[in-house]
Amino acid sequence: MADATLTLSQNIALTGGTLSLRSSIQRLDILDSKTSSYKTNPILIGYEQSLLGYNALKWDRKIEPIRFEEAKKSYVEIMELVSANTTERFFNLAKAQTNLKIAMFNFAQADTLYAFALRRYHIGTITENEILQLEINRLTEESSMLNSQAEVDDYMQTLRAYLGINEIVDITVEVESEVPQFTVDLNEAMQWAFANHPDLLSINRRKLESESAVARAKATTGLRADIYAQFGLTQTGDELNAAYKNPLNQQYVELGIRLPILDWGRGKGQVRVAQSRRDMVFTQEEQNLSNFEQNITKIVKQFNLQRGKVLIAAKTDEIAERRSEIARKLYLLDQSTILDLNASITEKDAAKRNYINSLYNYWSLYYTLRSLTLYDFTKDIALTEDYEMLIK
Repeated sequence: MADATLTLSQNIALTGGTLSLRSSIQRLDILDSKTSSYKTNPILIGYEQSLLGYNALKWDRKIEPIRFEEAKKSYVEIMELVSANTTERFFNLAKAQTNLKIAMFNFAQADTLYAFALRRYHIGTITENEILQLEINRLTEESSMLNSQAEVDDYMQTLRAYLGINEIVDITVEVESEVPQFTVDLNEAMQWAFANHPDLLSINRRKLESESAVARAKATTGLRADIYAQFGLTQTGDELNAAYKNPLNQQYVELGIRLPILDWGRGKGQVRVAQSRRDMVFTQEEQNLSNFEQNITKIVKQFNLQRGKVLIAAKTDEIAERRSEIARKLYLLDQSTILDLNASITEKDAAKRNYINSLYNYWSLYYTLRSLTLYDFTKDIALTEDYEMLIK
């Protein structure tokens, strides 16, 4: 016997049933008499439905759109995190190059002061202890200059690798001193975060998945009923053409009921386990939601304060530069001590490094806020991508 069947089927999400359209042909060969007969079903329409079962399609219609939207939002978030990582590597190099400039400047100053002090030492106007201190300062700055150069080389290589630059080229970063003049409203940031961030979609998805697991557990216990109905045409004949002439109606309905006689409480146990897991998921996700809100609040407050910190750091850097220059001149005029000079240099270097760190913290918070809200507060637009282009 040989047969061929063509089947088309469509799931019905509303009911969880399956609608099918089928066409088939069978050929029966009787070897003893060397005769053949055909049976055809030109068209058969069938429907299969679980009356009390788990409707997977219904839950998929709820969960899968959320999963798809979550994936789109996650892509945008990843792009913002790439910007944040690039910012971190940029400022690592900026800090290293700043340290190198500080070390080079300090070494030049220390070398000049040491040469000047040698002349004063030879005429007896400064002590040997002071000239030794100046020599130590010179050697320390020379060592710092060498260490800073090695640090610059390392961070430059890291930045080149992250940006995909294979050629060995020198990169000199320039840090903009100006930062955008705006503040972020906490309520607005919270609204955009709840509307855009994939973590919120993930929380809803996991809640639905836990509810789906409970529905599946309940559907596998107790009474189960399935119905199958088929309507179509059929015919038989000794010739293939005859098997398609004047087809007869065919109807078929089947109703199956299954009821476990005794399952030793296994079904109820599965339901309780699923419900317990659902309750645990809901508790965890509520905590995750609370943590998310707290993180948004913290980042917004820190960001709004950071611009003021940048301005203070810039002013401190300017004053420390002036003080260091005055201290150097006073020392050359023999109106200040080496301790005052060293203290001014230390303060100057610390102020410069603090200023660069303040700028880094500002831009780090800026891109962190963008990644949490998926919103550009400078342009007042939501962050998105051309998803159709990405799929192509």
